[in-house]
Amino acid sequence: MIRKICVAITARPSYSRIRSVLSAIAAHPDLELQLVVTASALLDRYGNAVDVIEREGFRVDRRIYNILEGENLVTSAKSTGFGLAEMATTLADLKPDAMVTVADRFETIANAVAAAFLNIPLVHVQGGEVTGSIDEKVRHAVTKLADLHLVASERAAERVIRMGERPETVFVTGCPSIDVAKAAIDDPRLPDDLFARYGGVGPVFDLAGGYLVVMQHPVTTEYGAARDQIEETLWAVADLGLPTLWFWPNVDAGADAVSKGIRIFREHHALPAVHFFKNMPPEQFIRLCYHARAIIGNSSVAIRECAYLGVPAVNIGSRQSGRDRAANVVDVSHHRDAIKDAIHRQWAAGRLAPDLLYGDGESAGRIAGILASVPLTFEKRLCY
Repeated sequence: MIRKICVAITARPSYSRIRSVLSAIAAHPDLELQLVVTASALLDRYGNAVDVIEREGFRVDRRIYNILEGENLVTSAKSTGFGLAEMATTLADLKPDAMVTVADRFETIANAVAAAFLNIPLVHVQGGEVTGSIDEKVRHAVTKLADLHLVASERAAERVIRMGERPETVFVTGCPSIDVAKAAIDDPRLPDDLFARYGGVGPVFDLAGGYLVVMQHPVTTEYGAARDQIEETLWAVADLGLPTLWFWPNVDAGADAVSKGIRIFREHHALPAVHFFKNMPPEQFIRLCYHARAIIGNSSVAIRECAYLGVPAVNIGSRQSGRDRAANVVDVSHHRDAIKDAIHRQWAAGRLAPDLLYGDGESAGRIAGILASVPLTFEKRLCY
């Protein structure tokens, strides 16, 4: 019997994380993919990830609009509530045999609660990791709601089991985002028309001499400091004057302050070597990271994918505190001088040896095989 697997994509990074799995589910003879796109993945100001999803050949079964304007603590909580209500209706309509939810964003817990209360087996990808911010609480809460745990590493598996989950429900698959990295560097060429193709704001410059990639998100538990934190990074990058490709922040509480800080800084200070992007397809973004001299900010891509790629990273602040990291990462505080010093060191470091801490690039096939074969905890007991 074919199993219907519902996957929820809530944001630009969650699509990158799970994209290879979507392809593997769609190609598996015993699985049927149901795709729900929700939250910031539907919004233009965060890059319209849904457009990329559809251009890459995936059919979107449902769209859930649930993000309240404001990007603050209250709107994040309310958006989660709206997402829960809408996801419950969606799942009752689609009637999946299992639901897959990814990582630790605030939207993720809405999906998890909806599935759990509908007795739909919940499959959690990337549980068992440790970080700062509200993500830590969300990730561990989703672990307790989940029925199957598909984790990136042995350390993550140990943590999930220590939380009381049964060992037979925990599978070390590697992180599917590494699959994207592996595929991207099989053909690492950048398009000649990069700036024209993906738009954005800022000057156009030659990338042949090296460049930085910057991606810095707000830290929800440091909500009031978001503006000051982004300005420190802006000053560091501006002072160095190195060619820089800067990607817009995600929708977490504080995103409005980060975005405002960037816009005001651009109005008052020259940034002749910085180009800002909203979004681009996962492989293209990974290729940019692969060719970069360093990646700067607080995105997990610096710790996950860039460990595999051997790209030096400067991790700023507490957002990734506690996350297992490889030798490519240097940690610094939110201070422009510390950031500049770390960028200098990493710019000079050159490419490092690949580290398989988060996987070998073959996760998707393992995950699809598990979804097709492992007994599901619940039988659906809804009255349709």
